[in-house]
Parts: sequence; structure tokens; C-alpha cells
Amino acid sequence: MKKNKISKNWINRQRGDIFVRQSKVDGYRARSAYKLIEIDEKFRIFKNDMCVIDIGAAPGSWSQYVSKVVKKGKIISIDLKDMQNIENTIQIKGDFTKVEIQEKIKSYLNQYGTDVVLSDMAVNTTGIKSVDSIQTGELCKEAMIFSRDIISSKGFFISKLFMGVSFNEIVALGKKIFDEVKVFKPKSSRKDSKESFIICKKIT
Repeated sequence: MKKNKISKNWINRQRGDIFVRQSKVDGYRARSAYKLIEIDEKFRIFKNDMCVIDIGAAPGSWSQYVSKVVKKGKIISIDLKDMQNIENTIQIKGDFTKVEIQEKIKSYLNQYGTDVVLSDMAVNTTGIKSVDSIQTGELCKEAMIFSRDIISSKGFFISKLFMGVSFNEIVALGKKIFDEVKVFKPKSSRKDSKESFIICKKIT
């Protein structure tokens, strides 16, 4: 009974969500596209001819947006799940935390590395918010450390993170690796969510 009630609440919330409705109009696979659009509008991330890595890409709405705004660039999308094809993207199916998958990603890069690394990775929720926050934080750190040696000058690392016990640790790590670190919560992120995004930039 409780599960059915949760399912009905989720369905009702989806029906009333303007970003869910707009995503159907605009052809995006998920409402999360608008989070990246807001980040791009505020921080001016994407330009033509960029190399962009999208980790935790499924169902693909971030890669869809990047494909629209990065012309003649290279987009590498990684996820454990299958995704439908997206124009101008290289898709890798696998566990990003595995060394062989990280090496496969690097094999597509040239000597200049990549301009942007995106991570929308999150663990399958346990229902225990503190545990989910810590585990998703570990994924954020993994992606950040991976990005350290491959992001080019003036490149960006952007990742989901949750307010919780690992929040300050992640921000501190970002400041050790990058020159500029900002935390931003898009308007399209639900108000009752503890989700934010860390935007890190290399200056040199």
C-alpha cells in the first residue's frame, strides 16, 4: 500500500512539473536538461569545437543539449545503462569507476585533453538520505580526480552533489585541484531536493 501511494505521488508530481512538460515539447529525454541549460546560461560553459565528457549520461538529456550547442566538437557519453543514439556523440557503456573504462575514455582524447567534464552520476537510492549523499559524493570525487589531469586550460568540471556530510570535503577538494569553484542550485532543481552542482574551472 505504501509503495502504491509513493508511486501515485510521483506520478502526480511529474504531471504537475513544468520542466517535465517542457522537456516533452523540446524533445529532451529528461527534465535534467534544464539544469544544465541554466548552468550554461550563468557560467557560459560551452563553445564550438569543444571536447566534452558526460559521465552518468543516461537517459541522455545533457548530451542532447551539448550536441545542440557544441558544433563540430567531440562528445563522449558514459553510463552503465543503454542509451538511444545522440547525434555527434561517442557512447561508452560501462562502470565509470573501473580503470578500464576510464582508460577507454582517455583513448578518445588528443594531447590537449578535454574542455569540459560533466557528471550527473548518482547511486541507486537506499531511502536513507545520509547514505545516498555520501555514496553520490564518492562518485563526484572520483569524477573530479579523473578530471584533474585531462581538463585543458580554462576547462570546466561540473558535477551533481548533495548537501550532507561530504559536501564541504568535496568543495575543499575542488579548491585544491581547480582555480575557481562555485556551487549553484538551478531553479529547475526541485525545491525539496538537497541537490546542487559544483562548477570548477581551470584558469591556467
